Amino acid sequence: MSLIKRTNGGFTPFRTMLSDFFDADDLTFNRLMKNESMPAVNISETDKSFQIELAAPGMEKKDFKVAVENGVLTISAEKKEEKEEKSRNFTRREFSFNSFSRSFTLPENVKQEDIKAHYEDGVLKLDLAKKAVTVSKAKEIAVI
Repeated sequence: MSLIKRTNGGFTPFRTMLSDFFDADDLTFNRLMKNESMPAVNISETDKSFQIELAAPGMEKKDFKVAVENGVLTISAEKKEEKEEKSRNFTRREFSFNSFSRSFTLPENVKQEDIKAHYEDGVLKLDLAKKAVTVSKAKEIAVI
């Protein structure tokens, strides 16, 4: 037996919104109120390298941490912002915190020591150089 989700008439966007709310695994206040967004990533490949472009507007170079460990590339960022405004009759203090972390398993042909990162116009660009692939020649072994 299999279950199939169907929409049987009614106002579909409203049904979808209710389904998103009630069918969620995590109904905590944090999930509902927090702006959970993972930056979009484009990955492309040329003969000599892989390119990763990660959309992260509003960040600065110092906010990013890019690390490679055991064949896994991890890109993370953390931005804290705090504003305080004082007037004669009131004090307003606002703060925000935004962070994310994305990890990618690298193919074996990536030179892990030759990864370059550049942040410009809200896009973090990484260039992952490829190793030269060596093809081993087939060798026939005589059976004695």
